[in-house]
Amino acid sequence: MNTGSRITGICLCAFITFFPLPVFSTGTADHNATDHEDNNALMGVGAHFAWILFDAIKADLETKVGRRVILFGENSMLGVGCNAGIKAARQATQSRETFGFICCSLSDEEIEKEQLIVYPLVKEPILILTHKDNPVDNLSSDQVRAIFRGDLTSWADVDAADKPIVVVTRLHCKKRPGHWKTILPNHKAFRQERLNVTSAAAMVQRVGDFRSAIGHTGATWIFDTKDQIKIIMVDGFRPTAKNLRDGKYPFYRQLSAITNRNPSPDVVTLINEAQTGEAFRKVARQYELLPLNPMRQMSSANAAAQ
Repeated sequence: MNTGSRITGICLCAFITFFPLPVFSTGTADHNATDHEDNNALMGVGAHFAWILFDAIKADLETKVGRRVILFGENSMLGVGCNAGIKAARQATQSRETFGFICCSLSDEEIEKEQLIVYPLVKEPILILTHKDNPVDNLSSDQVRAIFRGDLTSWADVDAADKPIVVVTRLHCKKRPGHWKTILPNHKAFRQERLNVTSAAAMVQRVGDFRSAIGHTGATWIFDTKDQIKIIMVDGFRPTAKNLRDGKYPFYRQLSAITNRNPSPDVVTLINEAQTGEAFRKVARQYELLPLNPMRQMSSANAAAQ
């Protein structure tokens, strides 16, 4: 999957035909009309970063529930992915089995208002990005916050070349807790002179466009070899699951699955498999994600087979 495909236009015509939900935007680039003719399928909708996880273990989930699983979210854009996931979860029925997945935490008030159940999956490090030619490899968390706040405006302020810092932000889901708010508490706290982008792909592109840029994105993003960026350390620590668990890496968000309060048994089985299955653990290790649920114990027969 290249960068271009992730920022293409988004269409849900086939999805809306199959499931008459209100219009929302998620990616469907790899699905054709025949994907929606299976009335026995389970359908998941939501944010790109959580979609990555479900898509990677799709075959295992289908084996577990014995049914087809259709997933939307590859090309979800600014904030819309989480909102689409909430709509899909809220409007599910026993005969139209849908669930959502989100890359932002939800407040207790929103959970109650939408009548949702939240199934935590992982903590995902928020990466701090610079151009690959930037000599800075590490910033303190105070320096990162000061740069995004606008208190530090030149790389000379952090013992680098005297070049103005270009701040790039993607401040999605502004009313929700967590995510980029681990950097600064609200969008008004960020520097006014900044580049705002509407997708993770645009974030990577813009940071690569400016040699003095700094930005942020989730660890589950799939980088292209042509991307002109690098990931820096914060407080001397890399954005790893271990450093999240030990409280040494400060920036992260929670990825979760969501349903309404009357989910079908198969949807619950699918989500529980994602939360506790070995296949999900392998994906978590690949992207340095911190699982929020204990791994399910395998039977002795299955353990021997492994």
